[in-house]
Amino acid sequence: MLIRDGVPQSYVDLADPTYLDFSYTQLMASVIDCLPEGPLDAVHIGGGACTIPRYISARRAGSRHIVVEPDAELVQLVRDQLNLKSVPRLKVRVMDGRAATTDLRDDSADLFVLDAFSGATMPVELATVQYMTEIARVLRPSGMALINVADGKGLPFVKRVASTVSRVFPHAALLAEPGILRGRRFGNVVLAASLGDLPIEALTRKAAGGLTQARCLADEELTRLVAGAAPIHDGDAILAPVPPPGLFD
Repeated sequence: MLIRDGVPQSYVDLADPTYLDFSYTQLMASVIDCLPEGPLDAVHIGGGACTIPRYISARRAGSRHIVVEPDAELVQLVRDQLNLKSVPRLKVRVMDGRAATTDLRDDSADLFVLDAFSGATMPVELATVQYMTEIARVLRPSGMALINVADGKGLPFVKRVASTVSRVFPHAALLAEPGILRGRRFGNVVLAASLGDLPIEALTRKAAGGLTQARCLADEELTRLVAGAAPIHDGDAILAPVPPPGLFD
């Protein structure tokens, strides 16, 4: 378990990288498993202990990863203590997420995972229309973006991020546990987005049948959830939500 400032950041099983402890990583894996078989070219903004890259490489031999993590000390800790060298074809760039994305080639990724948090808060500059447009540029036409967002009662921030994603990507879906969707507790929501069709039926089955037993909202259901929430643009005065006190005690 990688814990930073009292907030759990990552969990890895060095003996079994396909074991996922956090519910939102289980949801991400469910989405990834719906992608066509074969190796993936993946970009990960937010490194942590590289849980998702480890999972992908274990399930899809030959996959290549670019991991972006701005904290050099954290990267060195993961290298030293969590056997990062065991993940083949993985490159870590110690950079800011937006700057690193700008350097990526057009149409170069099958999967773009945005799982970046400062403590327990998502940097708002990574949740804007302008940044989502950069993600869309990097993705191949058949590629998919996965975005981890945390929110509480009423999901006001999630709704705005979903609106932002839908402004850029013609196809989007939201996966979350029912209790989080109903606003009963603070938690993580996973957004999936693509320039092409999403496998909604497969996503719905995977979400409902997995360990997390989540719901998948798309099309009209997602539109009703967003309910006119405004997209986020660079420069907007908005604060990402923070967890309630004692959540991680």
